[in-house]
Amino acid sequence: MAILLPIDINAVKGFLAPDEGQALAAHALETAALGPALEVGSYCGKSTVYLGSACQQVGNVLYAVDHHRGSEEHQLGEEYHDPELYDAGVSKMDSFREFRKTMAAAKLEDTVIPVVASSGLAAKRWATPLGMVFIDGGHSLEAALTDYRSWAGHIFAGGVLAIHDIFPDPDDGGQAPYDIYKLAAASGLFEALERVNTLGLFRRL
Repeated sequence: MAILLPIDINAVKGFLAPDEGQALAAHALETAALGPALEVGSYCGKSTVYLGSACQQVGNVLYAVDHHRGSEEHQLGEEYHDPELYDAGVSKMDSFREFRKTMAAAKLEDTVIPVVASSGLAAKRWATPLGMVFIDGGHSLEAALTDYRSWAGHIFAGGVLAIHDIFPDPDDGGQAPYDIYKLAAASGLFEALERVNTLGLFRRL
């Protein structure tokens, strides 16, 4: 059964398909008893609404990790640059203001814990085991590897690792998320679950 969302999700900037969002929500509900959920790469909060709504429903919390300065493809002059999110005063992207508006509109401020930092910095000295991790951060190989290496080891046995933008064919999209998907598959730490659109899912053994 699809989770009911508190706002019109189509009004939230982002690149997550509805079937991917519903799959995230379903796994967030399923793994809530194991520990908090965490996402890397919140942008304006589309995935956060799906995950946060599921966490709110069962009394869990979601850590939303993002430096909010945009990934490589969001920068000035790049393919996915959004001028509405560009702060000319500091000559940098700033999606945090839009993210906060989304959380307020969705009434998720009592469930979502924003961590405004890079993935690697947020993971330093992290000690809280997690029920679910969703990786949708930077798409350079360095960024994707940092996200995977920073968070995969914190997932409880039985928890879920989700990786967005899996494109086995290089003509369809960047390969860094697929590269860490293959790392997870070969690690011996995870059992592959279903793929939903471009969302790859694993269960921690």
